[in-house]
Amino acid sequence: MTYGFDKDFWERHWQQGRAGDTGSMGGNPPNPYLARETGGLAPGTALDAGCGGGAEAIWLASRGWQVTAADISSEALARAAERAAASGAGERLRWVEADLSVWTPGARFDLVMTHYAHPAMPQLEFYDRIAGWVAPGGTLLVVGHLHAHGSTGHGHHPPAEASATAASITARLDGTEWEIVTAEEHVRTLTGHGGRAAPLHDVVVRATRRP
Repeated sequence: MTYGFDKDFWERHWQQGRAGDTGSMGGNPPNPYLARETGGLAPGTALDAGCGGGAEAIWLASRGWQVTAADISSEALARAAERAAASGAGERLRWVEADLSVWTPGARFDLVMTHYAHPAMPQLEFYDRIAGWVAPGGTLLVVGHLHAHGSTGHGHHPPAEASATAASITARLDGTEWEIVTAEEHVRTLTGHGGRAAPLHDVVVRATRRP
């Protein structure tokens, strides 16, 4: 089954989501790749493209980053803002309701990241879009679903166009403009609905835009 990934889809997704669901839903912790890939970076400006419940954006803000967090779902942003207020990092966060297939931020950032975001456009074209928002010397971090594997851990199965491989992502990044730092594929286990263990197949790409 495939989805349009439009605003109605994501509003339903978040309205049905529960704090105990897998992924960055409700009160769940930030994606584990975030600290590994950005922990050594000096705080600056960041954009979280498809921020969902805000776990990753809040994690960055709590470490001194000035974060713009954009998502198409008003429900997701409301949850994220509530969580940010409790974190004490809210003054370093700006929440933007936006359709990432057409929205542009009007600025470039030291870090642009996305974690499992699926706008209503082909996945690799989405990564092309957000790569254009990285400032010279800045970092692009993509965490996505690995192509050809089934469950996302969120209780649905993404269509092929919502997935990618490390090779397919890095092939879009011109070597004269980008330095590839990380291009990996992983399998990790999450606790899904009903306490059942579910494998999650991830692709992680980090690249630095050359100055």
